[in-house]
Amino acid sequence: MKTSRITRGFALSALAAAALVAPAQPALADGSYFLPMGQGCAGFNLEWSWTGTITHTKEFFDKNGNKVRLLSAGKGTVNTYTNYGTKAKKPVAGESITIRTDGSVTETVYNPDGSQTVTATGHNGLIMFPTDVPAGPSTTHYTGKIVYTIGTDGVFTLLSTSGPSIDVCAELAS
Repeated sequence: MKTSRITRGFALSALAAAALVAPAQPALADGSYFLPMGQGCAGFNLEWSWTGTITHTKEFFDKNGNKVRLLSAGKGTVNTYTNYGTKAKKPVAGESITIRTDGSVTETVYNPDGSQTVTATGHNGLIMFPTDVPAGPSTTHYTGKIVYTIGTDGVFTLLSTSGPSIDVCAELAS
C-alpha cells in the first residue's frame, strides 16, 4: 500500500488523460489509490476511489511531432474518499465521503523545459504532498477552475483556484 510521487503523477495524469491516443476516443479508467498518513491527509491514511469514468482525450503535436498539448473531457465520476485510520500495517476503513461529479475538462500544456501546465475546469480532486507548493498533505475537491504546474521533478505547484472547494481531510477528520 505504498504510493510514490511517480504513482501520484500517473494517477492524476490517468484521470486527466485516461488514454493517450491521437484521435478522440472514449476511455474507461475506474480505480483507487491508497495514500499513507502524511501524503493525502496529515492525521490518517486516505483511500481515494472513483467509478464511472468515461473520458475523451485528444493529443496535439507540433510540426516536428512533439506533443504540445493534451485535452481531456469527461462526463463525471463518483469519487469516494475514505479515512483508513492511523495504523500503517493494518489500516481500518472508517468515515467516507462520496462526491458525485458532473464532469470536467482538463488541458495539459507540455512546456519546452519538460514541465507541464494543467488547467482543469469542472469537478476535480487535487492531492498535494509535503514537497509540493503549497506544501501538503492536503486533499481538496474543487468545483470551478484550478491551474497548477508539474515540474520535471514531479513537484506540483498550485497557481490558482476559483469556485467552491471541499477540504476532504477536514471533512473526514471529524
